[in-house]
Amino acid sequence: MQKDIHVVGAIIQKNGKILCVQRADSAVNGADWEFPGGKIEPGETPGQALIREVQEEIGCEITLTEAFDHTVYAYEFANVHLTCFLCELVAGEPILNVHQAMKWLDTSEMVGLKWSPANLPAVEKLQKKDA
Repeated sequence: MQKDIHVVGAIIQKNGKILCVQRADSAVNGADWEFPGGKIEPGETPGQALIREVQEEIGCEITLTEAFDHTVYAYEFANVHLTCFLCELVAGEPILNVHQAMKWLDTSEMVGLKWSPANLPAVEKLQKKDA
């Protein structure tokens, strides 16, 4: 039986663009694009986890606006439950601590990227919202 991993992703918006980050080549799903975020630790709410993960991964402070999308994707190693939140950048400029690249993109520019499968439904929902 597959284990379940609960993770969160930040759809960080600034000046009409969304922050997209690329996983390190050596990571699981290496070189795939995703929204910054990570695992929810025991005792954390999804919001607390997302604020902590964004601080650790890109060195920024965010506020959560609303839950935007939830999906479950069955990877070979686990069922990943991803909840993405719409967020605003409060302080700091994103830096690369764990990712190999980042881009601020509008939704139409996201089409050409190879997205991590769990993130893809949120990307498609963002594109429909802006269509």
